[in-house]
Amino acid sequence: MKTGVIDRPNESPPRGKPSTAKAWLRAIELTSGIESDPQRLFADIVEDRAARQSDHPALTSDGETLGYAGLVERINRYARWALATGIKRGDTVCLIMPTRPDYIAAWLGISRVGGVAALINTRLVGQSLAHCINVAKAAHVILAGELAEMFETARPHLARAPRIWTDTSLGAVLAQLDGGPLSSAERRDVTIDDRALLIYTSGTTGLPKAASISHRRILNWGGWFAGLTDARPDDRLYNCLPLHHSVGGVVAPCSMLFAGASLALAGKFSAREFWGDLVRFDCTLFQYIGELCRYLLQAPVSGFETRHRLRLALGNGLRADIWEEFRVRFAIPRILEFYAATEGNFSLYNVEGKVGAIGRIPPLLAHRFPAAIVKVDSENGAPLRDENGLCMACARNEVGEAIGRIGNADEGGGRFEGYTDQAETESKVLRDVFARGDAWFRSGDLMRRDEQGFFHFVDRVGDTFRWKGENVATGEVSDAIRECEGVLDATTYGVEIPGNDGRAGMAAIVIAEDFDFRHLASHLARRLPAYAHPLFLRISASLETTETFKQKKQILMREGFDPAAVGEALYYRDHKSGDYLPLDAEVHARIANGAIRF
Repeated sequence: MKTGVIDRPNESPPRGKPSTAKAWLRAIELTSGIESDPQRLFADIVEDRAARQSDHPALTSDGETLGYAGLVERINRYARWALATGIKRGDTVCLIMPTRPDYIAAWLGISRVGGVAALINTRLVGQSLAHCINVAKAAHVILAGELAEMFETARPHLARAPRIWTDTSLGAVLAQLDGGPLSSAERRDVTIDDRALLIYTSGTTGLPKAASISHRRILNWGGWFAGLTDARPDDRLYNCLPLHHSVGGVVAPCSMLFAGASLALAGKFSAREFWGDLVRFDCTLFQYIGELCRYLLQAPVSGFETRHRLRLALGNGLRADIWEEFRVRFAIPRILEFYAATEGNFSLYNVEGKVGAIGRIPPLLAHRFPAAIVKVDSENGAPLRDENGLCMACARNEVGEAIGRIGNADEGGGRFEGYTDQAETESKVLRDVFARGDAWFRSGDLMRRDEQGFFHFVDRVGDTFRWKGENVATGEVSDAIRECEGVLDATTYGVEIPGNDGRAGMAAIVIAEDFDFRHLASHLARRLPAYAHPLFLRISASLETTETFKQKKQILMREGFDPAAVGEALYYRDHKSGDYLPLDAEVHARIANGAIRF
């Protein structure tokens, strides 16, 4: 195990018995003042904390620890770098950096003076990576040296040649800049309505979309989660999720910084290192996604898994079938499951800890954040409408698409800030839902609401599926497969694997005589991130389409990768070699019983 145990008393921070009402009231109290001071940004929250607890750890990792005063100085240096570089209000800087404290300081500093930080997935390559840089229209890229080779795969596809700032070139400039407080002129009158971040999320089709995140949204996320978790300065949250994601990169750090607590950053998730790290950093909370919980349960017993000071685990995607086993085995006093979409305008929180639920909206907030579930067509995912042309609400326990009303909280709704592309923004808006002229945000998620008002996640609408904590757009995968020599046509869809969360990628492909499986594997390695590679291939003579030339996937999805149901050749991707190997009944049985894992 790594060295460097944090020296703190081995006792949990004092907490009373969790109160559902108090949790909601804390969150409301911490976020109620955001509108009253529109020029107060999240960096100001950190600065205020630094004035009270300058040396208290804010961000810590194996490589570096920043106290609150040190974090504020780093933020201000990045702000002055943006000013000196000529970055104007609304200009975008792409961050292609691994997990480390400097990442958070960078986007806080750049956005403090009106710049926009685009948080780029460090697992992207080639055209996918270039697309994210292109839609941001970024003139500058902050690039970690260890990711330079990855960046080169995107360079031929860039619409413009951005200026690259490496660790060495940027570090030398930052060292010469003042870390003291910014003047009013330097701050440029940036307000909570200004865009602060671009965070990428996959839609139902196509390449990643850049969701617009305002300063108001960051303040809301930080204050809301600080309140619901009852975070205090003596807390430390363990975060092994990517910093380019909204949960790992904004919710986790901002909730702790809002409360004056500490965030421990791990470079990546490791089931073998997880509990040792958590004890070594002396954490009282950790952030999860559902797949992480299942991996921990599948891992061998660790001597550290019950030696922690945990009081709370928070996250999304913890499924009902492992909920209690996870809580009991790892001695977790309380689980806070929630639901939120990066670009969404409503959130759900399971403050009560009801097993399997993703949350609810309590009656005292229902008028401010109305959410509903509407009936959809199972074949095309479109909302069903009645004889008056309005949508139809689902009955209790009936599955439909979750939607949130668009508007200001005072008017009974949540803001939807959309994407960089106006057409993509409009595609997520559902109009004339329950009354003429109203507008609601389409989550793209199928849910049901039980008799107690708790929401339960069921599946995704359309062609996006979730695997390894990532949303995978089937259109992007199919396009990449079709580009491979020897592939005549392809369609991609998600299939369930027993014992795994989400859906794994599977592609039905039509091939020519010169098709080569090894060539396909190497082609996809250059074209797609690893989580988007299809785990299963089905070799088809042709692909059936509708009269409007849309590919029919329902039968393919139902048959999955079971040789008994599929009358065509099947292959699976070996996780060690990356090659595609024949899949017969024996292999299928080994996958089903967990002998072969992905």
